[in-house]
Amino acid sequence: MVAKITVTEGEFAGWQTYDLHGTFDQTVGPFYFKPDPDGRMRCAFRAEPKHMNAGDRMHGGCLMTFADISLFQTAYQEMEGKNGVTVQLDSTFIDGARVGELVESTGEVVRAGGSLIFVRGQITTGDRSLMTYSGIIKKFTPRT
Repeated sequence: MVAKITVTEGEFAGWQTYDLHGTFDQTVGPFYFKPDPDGRMRCAFRAEPKHMNAGDRMHGGCLMTFADISLFQTAYQEMEGKNGVTVQLDSTFIDGARVGELVESTGEVVRAGGSLIFVRGQITTGDRSLMTYSGIIKKFTPRT
């Protein structure tokens, strides 16, 4: 089980992240999350030079990675402690973030059944939309 860490200092003090040393998520991130007052999960990270493409805008692959991570954070309660895999992730790119901008994602579970969870969300910076996404997670119990 991957451990959640509550950040104690800096810009993301009070937010949580995962202890994922050496994983793709940690290399691209770190990404942070916390519930909003309405209970919906909010995910965020600060755009760095490593997130940019040759045009000095955030790389689409970075936005897709963030959307995938946000998908799971949004569906966390519906996961019921099980593992999951993304079986579909659709996106619409609207704008690109620049270095230094705070990139955030919010979303909602549209439907959750026995093994499939349907989620939609949006990624923004300030009042600008960067991307909308929808995805499907298949949850499962790992084999022992």
